[in-house]
Formats: sequence, C-alpha cells, structure tokens
Amino acid sequence: MRPLWKGAVSFGLIFVPVKMYAATEKKDVRFNFLHEKCKTPIQYRKYCPYCGTEVPAEEVVRGYEYEKGKFVIMKEEDFERLPGEQTRSVEILDFVDLAEIDPIYYDKAYYLAPGEGGQKVYELLKRAMDISKKVAVGRVVIRSKEALAVVRVAGDALVMSTMFYPDEVRSPKLIEELGYKADLHENEVKMAVKLVENLSSRFDPEKYTNRYREALMEAIQGKITGREFEVPADPGAAKVVDLMSALKASIDLAQNRRQTSDVRRRKKSHLDGDKITSRIPTTDDRRQTTS
Repeated sequence: MRPLWKGAVSFGLIFVPVKMYAATEKKDVRFNFLHEKCKTPIQYRKYCPYCGTEVPAEEVVRGYEYEKGKFVIMKEEDFERLPGEQTRSVEILDFVDLAEIDPIYYDKAYYLAPGEGGQKVYELLKRAMDISKKVAVGRVVIRSKEALAVVRVAGDALVMSTMFYPDEVRSPKLIEELGYKADLHENEVKMAVKLVENLSSRFDPEKYTNRYREALMEAIQGKITGREFEVPADPGAAKVVDLMSALKASIDLAQNRRQTSDVRRRKKSHLDGDKITSRIPTTDDRRQTTS
C-alpha cells in the first residue's frame, strides 16, 4: 500500500511522525453505461447551457450558491489561506472511552504507521492508550477538508477514523414514524430476549460475506459463459402469522444451529487431538506387531 500522506500525531508537546494509509476499500461491482446500439461507453462532458459550449477544465471554477442563482467564486488561493489547509497532522484534543462514541459519527478508517525515526514515540503513544484503555479524539485535514477523528489501538497498529461533526448528524426526532406507541406483552419480551441470547456469539468478521456481490458476479459470469443462472428463493418471504410462534420457532432454530456448531467443534478438536497424539511407529512397535 502507498501512504496517502506523511505527517504527525501531536499530543501535548509530543510529536509522532506517521504515514497514513487507507484501511478500507469498496468492493462494489462497477458498470459502464453504454450506447445500446453500438455498445460504446457514454462520455460525460462539462457543458455550459448558457454559452451552448463544452467547458475546458481550466475554465471551471468553484462557486458557492448563497442565494438562488447567485454565486460567490472561491479561488485556490482562498482555500490556501484557510487555517489548517496546508497541515498534515492529527492534533489530539482529548482522550475518552471508546464506548462513549456513538458509531453513527464514524466515517472512514485509516491506518497510521510510524514515520521515519518515529518508532519509539509511536510505540509510546500506542502503549499508553492500550494501558489506559482510552482512545484519542482530535482534528485532521484530509483533501482540503477538516474533520474530527478518533485514534485507537487495533492490534499492532493505530487506526484513525474520521468522524462527522454533531451538526452533520441528523436527529432521529425528525423522523415522524418514530413517534409510535406499542404495547408489548411481558412474555413476548422474555422470548425476544431469549432469542437474542441464543443468537449471541463473538464477532467474527470472516464469517460475513457480501451475498449480493457474489450472486451478481455469478450472474455476470453466467452471461459471459452463456449459461443461465437461477435466483435463489427469499427465505424471508414466508408470512409470519403469530409473533409468539415465530419467536419460539426462531429460538428452536437458533438452539439447533448452536448444537450443530458445538458438535462440529468437538469433532474438529477430537481430530486435532488424534493428529497430535499420532506418532511414527518405533522398532519395538513393529516387533510387537509381528509377534
């Protein structure tokens, strides 16, 4: 991976040289829009309807619409004068508990690796955060945009996640449908809690796959090779008639799956144990066998 930029993490009077790497990547299946008649990819042009002409890149400027149809033009030098525009640093403001941060604030994740000569202070910050069980909240400028960020320890690395500002997060109070009232029976709540407990396990990201992308790629491959593909039936299409019956059936299903998983785990452990205890026959073993 190539670093997006080289900078520093600052807390107090300590500066930690770091390199920033993108920690995630989209695995979306990309399509081109084609002209149906000739299968040629469609071009997208910058066109000015007032002048009736295509606009070259050097004539394109950025404008902010402060009133309907009225714009103020911002030039590159205007952005350069803004505070933090040229900085490449993560300024730590506070150390907080991770559980206090609602995941709705998270935007994009980046890996922070130690820069040249910064291994010791990088490890010092990482170990101090690990021992104190705290994460760092700070501000960072990425691609001309200042954002809040949280830096946390993840294994051997520091991970920085950019965050939305509070005024960028919409309030759920604006959603009219959330003003409902529902009467729940005590038994329904108990059954729902029991179902949650039976479906609870440790988070293992490896067991979750993008079923839509896999099915889409299979459909594309089918068209390439000329074979047909089948759309699997929706298991959730069946109509639920009774809430309590559905809860009980769900609990039974969850328990059966857990028992099956436990049996497989025990079998695997037994096979692994056999592998460990097996050994190469010795001369005495062969003598006993022949006698």
